[in-house]
Amino acid sequence: MTNTNSPEILVSVCCITYNHENFIRDAMEGFLMQRTNFKYEVIIGEDCSTDNTRKIVQEYCDKYPEMVHLVYSDKNVGGHRNIVRVLDQAKGKYIAFCDGDDFWTSPDKLQKQVDFLENNPDYVICCHYTREIDFSGNLLYVNENPVSLKYEYGDLVINKQAETCTATMVVRGREMLKDLYKKHWFLNCHAVDKFMKLFATSTTGKKIYVLPEVMSSYRKHPGGVWSMVPQEVLRQKQLNDFNLIINHFEHNLQQKVSLLIFYIRRYFLFQLRKYTITHVFSTIRAIL
Repeated sequence: MTNTNSPEILVSVCCITYNHENFIRDAMEGFLMQRTNFKYEVIIGEDCSTDNTRKIVQEYCDKYPEMVHLVYSDKNVGGHRNIVRVLDQAKGKYIAFCDGDDFWTSPDKLQKQVDFLENNPDYVICCHYTREIDFSGNLLYVNENPVSLKYEYGDLVINKQAETCTATMVVRGREMLKDLYKKHWFLNCHAVDKFMKLFATSTTGKKIYVLPEVMSSYRKHPGGVWSMVPQEVLRQKQLNDFNLIINHFEHNLQQKVSLLIFYIRRYFLFQLRKYTITHVFSTIRAIL
């Protein structure tokens, strides 16, 4: 927990959760163990879980009333609207994200990311490496030799975004994210974290930096939004997001060429099989 006496909140930790009673304590403990020289807050959006998730979060709110804040309603609002209402309560200059089934593993995570962003104004997001685990916490994957990574908007549009999952992200600019959430197409996207990265880099012209350290765990389990999605369904969701990108973001000639090549390699045959040649030509026209 923070040791500063400053009244200003520098970082807002935004967490959305639904039916995460088996995991939410890990997330909460990861938030609270942070060692910082600045003040931060934790805002939990609890989406009307049918298990004990809200009860567990309320325990932390009661224990840390100045730091932990619960946002909830009497009916389920869905992931998109949940993150919107959580961000509406945020006060920090920087926004850190972590879903309720993932968790942070380093007590210095926030400090290192904020230090980087404070000292590098050309970057809008700072991430880090993460390890993948299963329901029981068994290791599925981790990069044993992490190196620093840098991404620009042109990388993200063709899905170059390794080691930038939600639990690793600290974003510069609360109001910028609110602008994203106001877009009429936002509720139609599937990979919200990807669109945060796309919007942040495209609107600011700044980059994403990945610290070469493993500082969080991403949990794959049956209740996860992406973890156990069938391949066919996953590809359809990805194609939907691709269409949002080509229709609602600006691209220069080089980026259009990259998008076309990416589409042909990733989605052309899938779209042709699922739909018609007319849909394929429509997508290509949108790219160009």
